Amino acid sequence: MSTHPSTLTSAKGFSLLEALVAMIILTVGLLALAQVLYFGLNIASTSTPNLVAREKAREAIESVHTARDTHTILWAQIRNVGVPAGCPVGTTGVGGGAFQDGEVDMLAPGPDGLVNTGDDSGLEATPGPDNELGTADDVPLVGFSRQIEICDVDGNADLRQIIVTIRYDGSNAIGERRRQYRLTTLISRFS
Repeated sequence: MSTHPSTLTSAKGFSLLEALVAMIILTVGLLALAQVLYFGLNIASTSTPNLVAREKAREAIESVHTARDTHTILWAQIRNVGVPAGCPVGTTGVGGGAFQDGEVDMLAPGPDGLVNTGDDSGLEATPGPDNELGTADDVPLVGFSRQIEICDVDGNADLRQIIVTIRYDGSNAIGERRRQYRLTTLISRFS
């Protein structure tokens, strides 16, 4: 039995150029995957400060509602000390109230139980490793600030708009490194 060259099958493989192109494509894919992982980790590192900002904005709103309900301050005092500059269309800024103007460091509420008033002192904190607030291992909220703007709703003397803005350091993976959370709500004279 003789074999003829025409009956032999030729084995073909990858050329050096094809292997090089495949490696380049694989490298680009892996670099893209690494970048997605980097962005994900940066965003995940911002999730805790974002949660803290959201809760501190909510607490500020709740403290104003509680002060109104318990008559800690009068309705006329639920305003900024000066005229707020950021009142949206349909509202008017009026001064003469109890709440500080502009962005201030996030201090703990004073004896009146309200944040951003003149009696606030000491940085607000989050629980430390023991998960109990008010113990020696609490972590102060450094890099957080709060701004409360209270504006009268035009045409309704019994309604005000409260805008709480919390600014904090976050990830610079997407957008600005200094981030903010804003909560807007209405409060009426009546409970």
